[in-house]
Amino acid sequence: MTTPKFQRGTLNTFQPPEHISKVSWSLRSVGRKIALVPTMGALHDGHRELLRRAKRLPNTVVAASIFVNPLQFGEGEDFEAYPRQLEADLATLSEAGVELAFTPKASDLYADNAMVTVNPGPLGDELEGAVRPGHFAGVLTVVAKLFNLLRPDYAFFGEKDYQQLVLIKRMVADLNIDTRVIGVPTVRERDGLALSSRNVYLTPEQREDAVVLSAALSAGAHVGRDGAEAVLEMARKTLAARPQVEVDYLELRGTDLGPAPVDGEARLLVAARVGSTRLIDNAGVLLGKAVEHPSGDPDAGE
Repeated sequence: MTTPKFQRGTLNTFQPPEHISKVSWSLRSVGRKIALVPTMGALHDGHRELLRRAKRLPNTVVAASIFVNPLQFGEGEDFEAYPRQLEADLATLSEAGVELAFTPKASDLYADNAMVTVNPGPLGDELEGAVRPGHFAGVLTVVAKLFNLLRPDYAFFGEKDYQQLVLIKRMVADLNIDTRVIGVPTVRERDGLALSSRNVYLTPEQREDAVVLSAALSAGAHVGRDGAEAVLEMARKTLAARPQVEVDYLELRGTDLGPAPVDGEARLLVAARVGSTRLIDNAGVLLGKAVEHPSGDPDAGE
């Protein structure tokens, strides 16, 4: 097959997997690196920040995928309703200086008789996985496919989906995938609400209620020096001020989502339903003595 044309300095859009794979191979063969930002579209400022971070890398072509992945939606979830705005998303990618866009259909990535998926291991059944069975198998399967097709040197993911980020890093390590996965801090509205494509589902009143999630995380993190139970108690108290927000879980874990340490870095995670919309958020917490002696690691989260 002839290699599809690639024009530098402009957005090149490809749908067939074999085309994006050929272009990626051609670019890497002349010494260019690939930085991938996987998305499900409905792009917002959180995605723009991922793209900005990718653009900083030298000698690198930034690629973005737009694909609403059916494998990661469970029965009764919002697959059909999930916002799709391909033309607007492509305009956003072009404005951001992205040079490669991959926009496959489900039939391009999944054969009718496909049977093999990526098993996320025990963590895939906890937190989000306990509420959304099979979700992370779907996530890891599509990410593995994207990595196989584009062979990116770097891949950028937001920390808002923290469990997803941890599992993708684990997959890359366990399966010896030669891609550096970089986590980017959550982008928030001025009032603290984490940016999400699902925020468009919220009514104005629900939008006000949703801010309690980030408020609870901030309140919990503020008392980290007093230990794990104090963090959780403060976060619960903050959430209780908005009883109309139905909390699915509030948990404090280690940064690898194992047990939280007595002293050190931890992650406070929350999921809740605001009306019919399910939102997740998380924040880093320093526990105990770590408050006085933070690591200061500039690469934390990457």
